[in-house]
Amino acid sequence: MLTPGATIGILGGGQLARMLALAGARLGLKSHVFSPGEREPAYDVCAARTIADYANEAALARFADAVDVITYEFENVPAACADFLNARKPVRPGPKILAATQDRLIEKQFVQSLGIETAAFADAPNPGALARAVAKLGRPSILKTRRLGYDGKGQIMLQAGTDLSVAFRSTGGAPAILESVVPFTKELSVVAARGLGGEFRAYDVCENVHERHILATTIAPASIRPATAAQAVEIARKIGEAADYVGVFAVELFLVEEDGERLVVNEIAPRVHNSGHWTLDGAVTSQFEQHIRAVAGWPLGSTRRHGRALMRNLIGEDVEQWRELLTQEGACLHLYGKTEARPGRKMGHVNFVSEED
Repeated sequence: MLTPGATIGILGGGQLARMLALAGARLGLKSHVFSPGEREPAYDVCAARTIADYANEAALARFADAVDVITYEFENVPAACADFLNARKPVRPGPKILAATQDRLIEKQFVQSLGIETAAFADAPNPGALARAVAKLGRPSILKTRRLGYDGKGQIMLQAGTDLSVAFRSTGGAPAILESVVPFTKELSVVAARGLGGEFRAYDVCENVHERHILATTIAPASIRPATAAQAVEIARKIGEAADYVGVFAVELFLVEEDGERLVVNEIAPRVHNSGHWTLDGAVTSQFEQHIRAVAGWPLGSTRRHGRALMRNLIGEDVEQWRELLTQEGACLHLYGKTEARPGRKMGHVNFVSEED
């Protein structure tokens, strides 16, 4: 267990690292950010920074010597980097779950091994395998790269007339996975945490709306049956225990309404998650403080909501609304300190919390 004054190393310097560092500072913990980027949002609020490539072992060794425990803000940290650091200081969550969630095929196999439903899928490492996968799963179906995909990147919908060779090349020719289309009515997520000793806490299930493959809004709690919400939390618990997970993670789910409500796991995010940003103002313990508590070996905090919460992402030029948002009653504005508002770039978010549930 860390004590106040200890230093948490964070791999990655984006907005999630920024909010983790701010949460740690409130608890008397320092943050040291490691990132290849010259200008990162987290640099404004951390106690120390190392600017170096994730493959630079000399820089990684110095970083490990300077911190007490290491975590990460995104799942595309090279597995070799996490393994190198874990031999020197504890990396939480562990490198094993990081590696599993970096590969869509391995991730889905892991989830299914727990008896949890996912979309039907097939490995598609080359065009020939893709053709066989399409024959098995049919169309429409979704071709996704096995690695490095996020916010809709690295995927393409295969319709009746789609040329499979062209589709495979469009993903860069990288090993891919084909998934069946799930007839969902809502996109949900469970943000949960597991402590060093196995303690588990989950926030209320959220309902998410995406626009152009990017999360636009999150509402907590989701409008689903209590039994479905309990099932979603149990799915998260199973995944966290099977992975021996330490920290905050999210499970993204599809709600299928066919003769009742059914849940299908889409993916796991081994980190704090965009759909948990409402907790900064809408819960007793934010997801960022919860993650810091978990990796530090501290008791987890309460996940109780203060009321009904709405989170809206500020994407690209949406950030120019900051003045207007500040005039709105109850608006809680969070800006990430990014200097360039590019299309599709998350620049901040705003939370609204009402007393009515």
